[in-house]
Amino acid sequence: MKITVVGAGYVGLVTAACLAEVGNQVLVVDQDQTRVLLLQAGGVPIYEPGLEECVRRNREAGRLRFAHSMAQGVQQAELLFIAVGTPAQEDGSADLQHVLAVAQQIGRHLDGFLVVVNKSTVPVGTAAAVSEAIASALRRRGRSGSPFAVVSNPEFLKEGAAMEDFTRPDRIVIGLPAGAEGERARLLLTRLYEPFNRHHQRTVWMDVCSAELTKYAANAMLATRISFMNEIAALADRVGADIDSVRRGIGADSRIGHSFLYAGTGYGGSCFPKDIRALVQTAASHGLPMRIASAVEAINTEQKQRLLQLVLELMGPDLSGCRFAVWGLAFKPNTSDMREAPSRSVIAGLLARGAQVCAHDPVALDEARRALQHDLESVQLEPGQLRWCERPEQALQQADALLILTEWKCFQNPDFARLRALLRQPLVLDGRNLYDPQLLEQHGLAYLGIGRRNRLGVARLQQARGKQRQQQGVAALL
Repeated sequence: MKITVVGAGYVGLVTAACLAEVGNQVLVVDQDQTRVLLLQAGGVPIYEPGLEECVRRNREAGRLRFAHSMAQGVQQAELLFIAVGTPAQEDGSADLQHVLAVAQQIGRHLDGFLVVVNKSTVPVGTAAAVSEAIASALRRRGRSGSPFAVVSNPEFLKEGAAMEDFTRPDRIVIGLPAGAEGERARLLLTRLYEPFNRHHQRTVWMDVCSAELTKYAANAMLATRISFMNEIAALADRVGADIDSVRRGIGADSRIGHSFLYAGTGYGGSCFPKDIRALVQTAASHGLPMRIASAVEAINTEQKQRLLQLVLELMGPDLSGCRFAVWGLAFKPNTSDMREAPSRSVIAGLLARGAQVCAHDPVALDEARRALQHDLESVQLEPGQLRWCERPEQALQQADALLILTEWKCFQNPDFARLRALLRQPLVLDGRNLYDPQLLEQHGLAYLGIGRRNRLGVARLQQARGKQRQQQGVAALL
């Protein structure tokens, strides 16, 4: 089949590569000429396991091409996927300007029947707005009777596992418009997704509005599980429980399951934060408060500061002279994505209080440099206050604590004896609960995780709190 994908970002490039892999002729159109030239030359602008090899293989086979021309993209396609960004606006609502701009260009160049597949994450009602934008452009050309169908086909791709998610999906959600155009779209999409439905039927057909809402509801549910576990982890710290034991205990219930029950420093990335805000804003525009979703976002915002709060509790508000090793910068492993990564707020908070930070990530260093440069525009740093380390051991040297902010596999089983020897203070603050607290205690390392800690970690906290109470008492006497 002849497919056009508009947008060579994360969703668009994965969609295009996977559809080309099963034999379709796919043209990717992007307005960023630099990105198009990079892709034409064999480069890939994002990191995603397996993507670069798939793009190269299909580009060399002639099934995957890249262009800047929307006219070419519209005129050669049976199905056209819109996969452009929908960033959050100041009020939290999704910015649809790029989606609607693509719709208008479709209307300018459309000459025959076309199925327009909205892959971007958009609020309920966007398909209708896209249809009107196309129809309006057609009317200006005197082509008001030209048939087309706008379909909602939301993506459910996990960064770091997107290729697997696309080729072996849990479900393929497709929202169809009513009428003859919708039935024509059903036939084409059935054929398109047939290679992904061979073992069992994964396609879930529904109306367009339901498909648009399904995407937001799914992400809100997953984010809710994360924030719920982070609240339980805070209680575990107060009562002396171990959140990992709690996780295993409740996850064994088949009604609950184990997925997305890991406590940590909060979720980030391009989907959950933006989609929760957009869902809340969509509901507000219809006069409906989303109390659970609003609480999920508030908990997550606080959770991103959890490790910074631990540092301040242990070492006080003035961190001048303190050095911290940070392992992990991307918002999750197997990606270079720094969008809303918890590491950004933690590192910015440490630096603003005078600390030195030595940071390492196996993939995201370049993205982290750009992100932190933006975050720290108003902060005057001393030379060498923020260092980027190519190897994890470099970050550890003479650090007062190691902070784990991304659960990369390469961090899971380090040489703890060497780790302790390199640190100035034997302290690990584990924002992803990677390590067994008792194992670190055997190596003489104080450990404080999210809802997990060992006796040495507890002793460090008690000592710090006792010192703080003593200082408050002296201040009261003065």
